[in-house]
Amino acid sequence: MTLRISADRDTGVAVVTIDRPDRLNAVDLATAAELTAAWHGFRFDDSVRAVVLTGAGERAFSTGLDRGAEVPQPGSPYMVDDPLDAVGPKAAGLWKPVIAAVNGMACGGAFYLLGEAEFVIADETATFFDPHTTYGMVSAYESIHLAQRMPFGEVARLALMGTAERVSARRAYEVGLVSEVTAPGGAVAAAVRCATVIASYPTTAVQGTVRAVWSAREATRAPALSQAPHLVSLGNLPAGTQTELFGARRPGFRTR
Repeated sequence: MTLRISADRDTGVAVVTIDRPDRLNAVDLATAAELTAAWHGFRFDDSVRAVVLTGAGERAFSTGLDRGAEVPQPGSPYMVDDPLDAVGPKAAGLWKPVIAAVNGMACGGAFYLLGEAEFVIADETATFFDPHTTYGMVSAYESIHLAQRMPFGEVARLALMGTAERVSARRAYEVGLVSEVTAPGGAVAAAVRCATVIASYPTTAVQGTVRAVWSAREATRAPALSQAPHLVSLGNLPAGTQTELFGARRPGFRTR
């Protein structure tokens, strides 16, 4: 198992931890399946009324899809098998509130998860970036998720600067990606405090509010995501070329 799930039946709060610190909590196919199963499970578990999502260790919340995961693709640009398309709670039909607690790096496919949380709490060590363009890949799903939370120019800059620049927790707070910044190591505790308050309220009112908030976002999000598979198919370099670029990556980056 690559997920740790703990639930406090008294408070109604579950904490989901991606537990692959040796891989910077990158999501392989097994982890993706476990995340989907966890969200589905929470739909039917009335004792869980709010969820906190985080990553194990101090170095990363998640660095997205594990590059070691083998994901065969159809030969047509009109069909894409995205291994992360169901890792988020909303993709799995979960309308209970999910709060993401971020420490260390959050990049690439991590934005599938952050994009489907109700809000994000980060500690001062957190940084956010998207390496796709650096390695010859289209940042489609990631950018669309971020565009629901951040101003256009900030999304474009984060996506286009690739690995050369990282967004600090403080800057992420300033542009709206993050709702609270804590001292190092404090994000999970802060998220659990919020989740405990929310879980104490009447369940139907909370879930109805979650659904209402997301209804406003779905008007633009769903049509945008429907374009992502074709953009990825047509714009990505061949896998071998991506690997070469990854191997030749230059160290160093600027944090803003």
